[in-house]
Amino acid sequence: MTIAHVGRNTIAVCIALCCAASCTNAPSGTAAKPAQVAAGPVGVATPPATVPAITTGRGPMTPPGPAVFLPKPPLKPADWLVEHPPVTPDATPEAKALLHFLYAISTKHTMTGQHNFPAQQEYSTGQSTLSMGKTPALYGTDWGFAKEGDKDSAYVRKDTVKELIKQWQGGAVIALCWHAVPPVKDEPVTFKNDVQSKITDAQFNDLLTPGTEIYKKWCAQVDVIAGYLGQLQDAHVPVLWRPYHEINGAWFWWNGHRGDATHGTKQLYRNLYDRLVNVHKLHNLIWVWNPDQPTGAEKQFVDYFPGQQYVDVLALDCYGAFQQQFYDDLNALSDGKVMAISETSNPPALGIYKTQPKWTYFMRWAVDMPAAGGRGRGMGDLKALVGDPRFLSLQDPAYWEAINPVRKAAGLEPITAAPATRP
Repeated sequence: MTIAHVGRNTIAVCIALCCAASCTNAPSGTAAKPAQVAAGPVGVATPPATVPAITTGRGPMTPPGPAVFLPKPPLKPADWLVEHPPVTPDATPEAKALLHFLYAISTKHTMTGQHNFPAQQEYSTGQSTLSMGKTPALYGTDWGFAKEGDKDSAYVRKDTVKELIKQWQGGAVIALCWHAVPPVKDEPVTFKNDVQSKITDAQFNDLLTPGTEIYKKWCAQVDVIAGYLGQLQDAHVPVLWRPYHEINGAWFWWNGHRGDATHGTKQLYRNLYDRLVNVHKLHNLIWVWNPDQPTGAEKQFVDYFPGQQYVDVLALDCYGAFQQQFYDDLNALSDGKVMAISETSNPPALGIYKTQPKWTYFMRWAVDMPAAGGRGRGMGDLKALVGDPRFLSLQDPAYWEAINPVRKAAGLEPITAAPATRP
């Protein structure tokens, strides 16, 4: 979310860096070819080949001369859906089942979702439950970056792991982003002055160069978060993992670097994938690639896309009108993969899904907990919208039927009765 997005005081950081094999004390791994997913009601694509080695090194962040934009791919039918296996080789059974679940509901249903601040777990989900009359099926949060006592605290990660395991076992799907600090600073930091800051082109190049101090620091930052993601993997929790969110924006430190084929923000994304998957052996992540609204040619989606072998879900952050062109351009890039709304203040009206049918879930951003004795900011009433059969919440039997195979893959009991709504 940008600084202009109402109600958001958070940072979306997801860090990325270079070829894992070059990191100090980092074991090298070889990516295996993912297994084929069984055919469902949609077509099935050939599994991607083994992930290629990351190319790194110094070079110009942006080619000299006038800006050169990649051509947009041709438009595709609005309901273009082709089931792909996870881009993570040897994905866990529950991760495979979760991605299959997303394909199974896509174009027919949309999961309701809600983000929560790291140090205010469940509060925003409770407020969303009040506004919908049902509990969101998607539970989102962040790893944090701020000082102790702040709603975005980086010092509550152990509690966050416990909360996410509880939410998963209770029936919710888990979504995570990471507003990481710039790799030239140390935690804790602030949102506006640090997460929303810039690093120079020279620093960005060093970030992509193994052996540099900024690269080593990035490795250390990523390794900390990998440990917590590993705890979720050990607990059989699959995660919709959304690094470098709003990747085409102009407000976070990783923004503003279109680069060329081997530089820029899309290379950071690839490098983070490489470190988490090939070094830390994390196989429970569904990789969500997430641009913001393309408000100009310099923000067109295709220039920030890392490649099909790194993306399971294409998700849009949109705090304005859900323009058809946004949907069409994202769909054209999707290769038939699942699409979603990863941040919004309110989801699209029901009629929009007729021409934008692949929005498989939406997630509203968190609201601030009120100070002692004060009143919090409420959320728009969505009871009429989510009462439509298209939408899936924790109290909907259609959701239980769809999610129970995922729970079985994770060794959990099926949902057979509606959980109580708890504000």
